[in-house]
Amino acid sequence: MAKKLSFKTKMGFGVCDMGGNLFFTAIGFWSLYYLTDVVSLGAAAAGFAIMIGKFWDAVTDPAMGYISDRTKSKMGRRRPYILFGSIPLFLSMWFFFTNPQIESQTLLTIWAVFALCFLNTAFTVVNIPYSSLTPELTKDYHEQSSLNGFRFSFAVVGTILGAAIVLPILSLFSNESKGFSVVGFIMGLVMLVTALITVFSVKENPPSLDTIPKESFFKTYSAVFKNRAYLLLIITYALNVLALNLLQGILVYYFEYVLHAKDQTQLALVILLLVTMITIAPTVFLSKKIGKRLTYQLGLGIIAIGCLIIFLLGHIFGYSFVYVIMFFIGIGLGIAFAAPWAMVPDTVEWDAIQTGERKEGIYYGMWTFFSKVGQALSIGFMGLLLNASGYLPNIMQGEKTIFVIRLLVGPIPAFIFLLAILTLAIYPITEKVYNEMMKGKETS
Repeated sequence: MAKKLSFKTKMGFGVCDMGGNLFFTAIGFWSLYYLTDVVSLGAAAAGFAIMIGKFWDAVTDPAMGYISDRTKSKMGRRRPYILFGSIPLFLSMWFFFTNPQIESQTLLTIWAVFALCFLNTAFTVVNIPYSSLTPELTKDYHEQSSLNGFRFSFAVVGTILGAAIVLPILSLFSNESKGFSVVGFIMGLVMLVTALITVFSVKENPPSLDTIPKESFFKTYSAVFKNRAYLLLIITYALNVLALNLLQGILVYYFEYVLHAKDQTQLALVILLLVTMITIAPTVFLSKKIGKRLTYQLGLGIIAIGCLIIFLLGHIFGYSFVYVIMFFIGIGLGIAFAAPWAMVPDTVEWDAIQTGERKEGIYYGMWTFFSKVGQALSIGFMGLLLNASGYLPNIMQGEKTIFVIRLLVGPIPAFIFLLAILTLAIYPITEKVYNEMMKGKETS
């Protein structure tokens, strides 16, 4: 029987994702708005810059996974990168949210692409090794779920902080430009501190040298695509991320231009994320009862229904009604939050048993590659749609623009969530399959 992880280890591991989700909040909720309404970059150019930054991020993720898998140090394979990547992460976060005060749209676009590539690269250096820690801390099916439950509880705390502190900080300054610079500094500092806490709180249990992959970069990654369970899961998660980022990115526009209640955005986000955080813990028990796959599908279904309700009724009943739907969506998000990350280690074991090699970094690198492609497509698609609808910042929007914003908060993400649910329906690893797989490994 696998050794149970201590409470201290689980807490120390999980806290890094609090800082990580400040990053996701900043990019997911605020980056497009910051570039269009504060930096004064056109919507199409802003969407393009964010999309390029995410595509670059996606390319560097597999490379970072490959590098960390082959690292040999006294600290282990993962912790050195979390330690030394945390300072550039802090600085790049501050740099991006500091308005360059450039008038030329061309130069602004170049600056935005550079700043986002710098930020995303720094995040990759920290996040890929961090994500790869899970299967090195425990191989137990339910301990992995528990470990990721701690991680994503901290993740939601980070997301709530990211949603809750932005508008209050901005209100302290005479213009949003100065306020966003302070936001970037504070978020970057939290990311630095939480990364350091994790580095000094956990101890890796790296695999023996004969299980470390020795193949070339491209041969190693091509082998990943032979893992059917992993492919189905990664496609599901990419669709999940695509839909969720559409919802996240458009919410601030929805509250400002559809509901005419920009000052209510913060409370809506806090409701959404607080409910998400509260829901995560009991979801661990739900997963034990009905399985990880069905838990994930249930969460995605609830979110999709909530999106459709906002589209149909939100603009009629106003922001108080939307608060209620944010509560409902938060339940779904909490249910779906940790499940995919608890399923990845199962697919890693599936591969390790078949190949005799441990490639956690490769798998998590490819995992975040696809998720960031989803992010890139969502932001780019959103920017293009807003631009095509005639969107201009800080003015009353026309009917066409309002309808496009409503589509982006409702039917479009709902349809993508449905595709994710259908893809997950043929995912093959259940608890029974996993346990039989591990028993076969022990007897072989």
